[in-house]
Amino acid sequence: MDEPIVGTEGEPIDGVRENMRVLDRSGAELGSVKLVKMGDPEAVTTAGQTGEGTAGGIIGVLRRAIGGAEPDIPEPLAARLLRKGFLKVDGKGALEREMYVSADQIDRVEDGNVPRPTRTSFGVPVGLRHADGSIT
Repeated sequence: MDEPIVGTEGEPIDGVRENMRVLDRSGAELGSVKLVKMGDPEAVTTAGQTGEGTAGGIIGVLRRAIGGAEPDIPEPLAARLLRKGFLKVDGKGALEREMYVSADQIDRVEDGNVPRPTRTSFGVPVGLRHADGSIT
C-alpha cells in the first residue's frame, strides 16, 4: 500500500509511505516501512490506541495472541510513540528485527527513502523486553 498518509502538515512523517526504504547515517538500508502511525498529542496512555479493542470470542483471542497491538513495547515508551507518531520498520534480511522509529527521529524524506535519522540511537526493537519489563 503506497497511498499518502494523512497527518500534521509540514512534518517529515507526512511524506513517509509504507514500503519506503529506511537508511542509516551511512546510507545503508536498515529495512522498509511496514506501518506509519500518525501522532496523537493528546494520548497520555495507550488505552484505546492499540487496536486490541474488546473483541470477544475467537477473534479477540486470536488478536491478543498474535499481538494485534501497536506499538508492541512497554509503557511509557508506547505512550510516547503514540503521542509523537511512529514508523514500524521491517528489518532488512531474515535475521534482522523489526523496530519502531519515533516521528521526531525522522529528519526528512528524500528520493522515496527515509534517510539518516536525526539521532545515532535509532529505533526500538519490537517486543524486546527484559524480565523486569524494561527495553534494551
